[in-house]
Amino acid sequence: MQIDYVGRNVDLTDEIRSYSEKKMAGATRFLENPVEIRLILEEKGHRKTADLHVRHRFGVLQAEEEGLDLREVIYEAIQKIEKQARRSRKKFQDKRRRGDRGVAQEWPVDVVARESVGGDRAPRVIKTSSLSIKPMTLDEAALRLETAKNDFIVFRDADHGRINVLYKRRDGEYGLVTPGA
Repeated sequence: MQIDYVGRNVDLTDEIRSYSEKKMAGATRFLENPVEIRLILEEKGHRKTADLHVRHRFGVLQAEEEGLDLREVIYEAIQKIEKQARRSRKKFQDKRRRGDRGVAQEWPVDVVARESVGGDRAPRVIKTSSLSIKPMTLDEAALRLETAKNDFIVFRDADHGRINVLYKRRDGEYGLVTPGA
């Protein structure tokens, strides 16, 4: 971790440097490879200002804090950066975890000959295709069933994430198969 210090009307002592390095080590634990950290300390009369920029792999985090005590100002700015870093890390992890949720899954479907089912021999496959399973609500599935070429639609329930089958019954109504419910 490399920290660039800029002091404007502030004497940058080793104590201030070690204090800020120690606190920044805790704040950057949520980040991967902080490329550049810049801490600008400024004194205007009795007011002290800390302006902190952390440039890392996924963007830039910034915090500015003002107060009377230099250590307190540095601490507060680093706390803001830590909060932003934690939020950024959580956002990145959530994106990775739900990365495949919006994408349709493909399931293989084999059509077998009716006379080959049962008996001692293996069923004879007539046709092989794939079935696209997309996340949607029950209402969306009902709309898609109206235009579907099959009398059923397999979908992932957008609310619960479970696989469901919506089918047309012989009497014209819809049937819903929800496994495990």
